[in-house]
Amino acid sequence: MNVLIVEDDERIAGFLERGLRAEGYHVQLARTGSDGVALAQEITRGAAESGAVTVMLLDVMLPGMNGLEVCQTLRAAKVHLPILMLTALGALEDRVSGLRMGADDYLVKPFEFEELLARIEALARRGREQLPARARLTVADVELDLTSMRASRAGEPIELTAKELALLELFMAAPGRLFSRERILANVWGSNEDPLTNVVDVYIRRLRAKIDEGRARPLIHTVRGLGYRLEATG
Repeated sequence: MNVLIVEDDERIAGFLERGLRAEGYHVQLARTGSDGVALAQEITRGAAESGAVTVMLLDVMLPGMNGLEVCQTLRAAKVHLPILMLTALGALEDRVSGLRMGADDYLVKPFEFEELLARIEALARRGREQLPARARLTVADVELDLTSMRASRAGEPIELTAKELALLELFMAAPGRLFSRERILANVWGSNEDPLTNVVDVYIRRLRAKIDEGRARPLIHTVRGLGYRLEATG
């Protein structure tokens, strides 16, 4: 999955970029509001083909075109990528102004990085629901049609259960990203699931058997003690 950061403060932008890249996100950075608008429009044009979701992290206090103006400009241009506004202005009227301009969520600085990740993931799920009807996710020779929720590898259909499809979609939306068991559990099963359950490991084995078994190049990889990722290697 992609994150577009629009932030002029080099320290904050660097912190966000390093942290999100470490989590496996593909990150793009704009320093001004006008650059953010241009990048968002470019990303949106390519989203229909790639099926990728991009979440914008938008600072309010930008030089020139501020964050509220960026948000208003994008929504007027029918650019509907999810927008999370980041600002030190935490008063109710400030939050309301951002939401009225078309922002999807609002996070007041300073914030905990784990909360930021949770909000990005929530917006990404919402964004995937709004993908164009023909959008597909593709990693190597695996394809997932997000409309019909049908998967295939090398053109051969793969029969998957609803949870296996949700797990595959999570991986394919962020190829190469390392997912801990806890993060997989929260995304696919929900936060109420018992954190000590082994359901993630069970479903990883099932998905691996259907996706990788008998294939020369496995796509689902285990990082011992840390979690799992899906990526084409070699």
